[in-house]
Amino acid sequence: MTEPVLNHVSCPDPWGGHRMAYWQWGEASAPHVVVCAHGLTRQGRDFDVLAQALLARAGGRLRVVCPDVVGRGRSDWLKEATGYQIPLYAADMLALLAQLHRQAPMAALDWVGTSMGGLIGLALAGQPGLPLPVPPRRMVLNDVGPVLQWQALQRIGQYLGETGRFASVQQAADAMWTVSTSFGAHTPAQWLALSQAMVKQLPDGSYTLHYDPAIAVPFRALTPEAAAQGEAALWQLYDQVRARTLITRGTQSDLLSRETGQAMTERGPRARLVEFEGVGHAPTFVAASQVEVVTDFLLAKD
Repeated sequence: MTEPVLNHVSCPDPWGGHRMAYWQWGEASAPHVVVCAHGLTRQGRDFDVLAQALLARAGGRLRVVCPDVVGRGRSDWLKEATGYQIPLYAADMLALLAQLHRQAPMAALDWVGTSMGGLIGLALAGQPGLPLPVPPRRMVLNDVGPVLQWQALQRIGQYLGETGRFASVQQAADAMWTVSTSFGAHTPAQWLALSQAMVKQLPDGSYTLHYDPAIAVPFRALTPEAAAQGEAALWQLYDQVRARTLITRGTQSDLLSRETGQAMTERGPRARLVEFEGVGHAPTFVAASQVEVVTDFLLAKD
C-alpha cells in the first residue's frame, strides 16, 4: 500500500462536537494497531515512511493509524481556541480507539508520539482507569518527556500561529525549513514530501499552512510557573505507565534535555533511551537509521 485511507471519527466537545481525520495504513481488520501521533503544528502524513516500513516488516498484518489532531490537516477546527489542549486531544483519541475497536477487535495497541503526540500518549498510558480497548503494549516517546525546556517553548511560540501565504508548495516548504532545521538533514525530495500535506490551497490559488492559527492561543497563555506546575503532573503520568517504553531524542534537542531523558530510564517504565546525532527537536523518522530503531522496538518478539 503506497497511500493510506482517509477516515473520520466524531468526537464530543462542549461546543457541539467535531470530526477528527485519521489516515489508516495496512489491513483494516488487523488486531495489532499502532497509533502515530504528530507534533504541535504537524499532521498524520508525517509518518508515511515509518508506516510503510512497519507494514513491510510485519508482512502487512498491522493497522497503522495516523490521526490529524483536531485543528490540523483534514480535521475540523474547534469553535473555541481554549480547547486546543492535551485533555481534549486525549479524549479524541479515546473516541478514535473505540471506533477502531468496533470496526475490528484490537488485541495489541502501540503508540508512537512525537512531541505533543507523546504527551497525548502519556495522558492515555498513564491513567489506568481510562476506557481503552486494550492497555498500551509499547510506547515511543519521540523527543518529549515530563520536563519541557522553557527556552524551547519560547522558540516554538515565536512562529506558532503564523500560517503565512505562499505562491507554491515549494515556497511553503522553504519557509517551513527555516524554522525546522532542527529536524536534521533531509534531502530536498524528503523535505518536500514532508511538506506537501502541511499546506492547503486557498481560493485565489495561493497556499497556507494547514492548521488553525488559534492553536497558538492556549500555548501562548502558558507561563514558566504553569509549566513548572505541569511537570509534577506529567511525572505522575509517566510513573504510572506500564507499557514498554522507548525514548528517541535528538542529541541537539532543546525541548527534551539529556538529563530528563536519563531520568526517564530510571523511573516509571524505565524506558530505553536512543539518541540520534545531528538532530534537534525532533527526529522525523524518515532517515533509515531512525526508522530501524522504531520498527525494531515495536515489532520485537520479546
